[in-house]
Amino acid sequence: MPRNLFTREQWPLAQKLAAIVYCNPFEETRWNLEKECLGGDYQERAAYVAPGDSEELLAPNLKRLLGLAHELMESARTKLKAAGEASQEEQGVYENLMHFLVYHEMMERYDKLIDKTLSGRPRAVEAEFYYEYRERQRYYLAVSPATRFSTADEALYFALYFQLRRAWLNIYRYLVGGSQAICELRGRIWNSCFTRNMQRYQRSLYNRMGDIVTLITGPSGSGKELVARAVGMSRFMPFDERSSSFAVDFGKAFYPLNLSALSPTLIESELFGHRKGAFTGALQDRSGYFEECGEYGTVFLDEIGETDCSIQVKLLRVLQTRQFQRLGDTSLRPFVGKVMAATNRDLPDEIAKGSFREDFYFRLCADRIRTPSLSEIIAGDTNELELLVRHIACKVAGPEDGEALAEESCDWIVKRLGPAYRWPGNFRELEQCVRNIMVHGSYETVDFGLSQQELDRIKDATEQGLTANQLLSRYAQEVYLQRGSYEETAKVLQVDRRTAKRYVLGVD
Repeated sequence: MPRNLFTREQWPLAQKLAAIVYCNPFEETRWNLEKECLGGDYQERAAYVAPGDSEELLAPNLKRLLGLAHELMESARTKLKAAGEASQEEQGVYENLMHFLVYHEMMERYDKLIDKTLSGRPRAVEAEFYYEYRERQRYYLAVSPATRFSTADEALYFALYFQLRRAWLNIYRYLVGGSQAICELRGRIWNSCFTRNMQRYQRSLYNRMGDIVTLITGPSGSGKELVARAVGMSRFMPFDERSSSFAVDFGKAFYPLNLSALSPTLIESELFGHRKGAFTGALQDRSGYFEECGEYGTVFLDEIGETDCSIQVKLLRVLQTRQFQRLGDTSLRPFVGKVMAATNRDLPDEIAKGSFREDFYFRLCADRIRTPSLSEIIAGDTNELELLVRHIACKVAGPEDGEALAEESCDWIVKRLGPAYRWPGNFRELEQCVRNIMVHGSYETVDFGLSQQELDRIKDATEQGLTANQLLSRYAQEVYLQRGSYEETAKVLQVDRRTAKRYVLGVD
């Protein structure tokens, strides 16, 4: 097939570079495409590198990829300007390469806007920023009527670039580590923001993701709220060219509520709002989170497994009908935002006990993310714990003394706890361990994983000699303590859930 924009030699490279645009940046598919594009010039990358200013632009592989894309686009632009048209296939590749170049050219400007917003300063976008973006986009697209974007499309892609950058920073900078478990978690969070098909997201899903509820499960202290913030603060927010601003301030669009800390009445008041006089102390009308969050906000229901059935029924109704009532009011109000929920409980097990509604569970699980335990993250990688300790130490002691505290902490942990310690409190425990070492020079561990009765049983079995069934049961218990649910334990043991539960409980 004759080509107008790319030569036969250029075409394979152009296709691969264009495909990178729609790849999850935290998955191997993206890294393999980079290798294919760069060949012998590819520089092996670590799964995680501590972020600095404009870390992507300084990365050797990305810098080379941008150089290749720029060469292809300058040549193709000249041909498109002369020909005035291109095949649909070439046009698609050309537009994708444009996105690749312009997004990275604007990246530092987006970073400044994000930092400005998070610092509480005015969130209006300087008009010249948008116009600079638009001119760079038109440089490539306005040379032909076939590729020229409408004003609405220009504003849409400006907003999508902003979302991409927020998502990258929220995932990359705040989820520390390079283990397989953390890498998989980053990739799954990215899919929760954009789905696994980013082209479909760009076409039709960017303004529909609020309808999908995200459920985060995992052991206590494993960073579930951090994951929720990464997804909730990375939502799409449209850009208004006339006011040179985005629809909402993303830094104020996340509404977390810990359900286990409040009574049912207070939960309803916080979420649904109330009318004056609805209950003792309701001195005036008040809007709740479901009303305040708006179309682009996110309500995060932490500890969803702790709620009683009456609250579950009311939340289920909101998810089913997308409507709610204030306490003491009869009028229905629309809920147009997104709901996220988290729990460290095994919800299928709670359903079996009758303490959690099955219909409510199936309304929550459209998008599921599991946060791994700390012992799961550091398993098989001796450097991972050191990386995490350094990150915590720098936060606790500051940049000047952080490295020294990290070295002290790592030495103490290696000598006193050893690699077999399970970290039952996960990241929360590791943080407190570093703080204790800073203050007292030591850390006193408490193992909440097994009761004294269970410890006595294991000791007796060890003295008598473990049978095959006892050994299997002990292993299943360890897996359950690490994974936090019978469902995840069953996946590791490669058995069904009931069998895994039987092994964990030691039932013959």
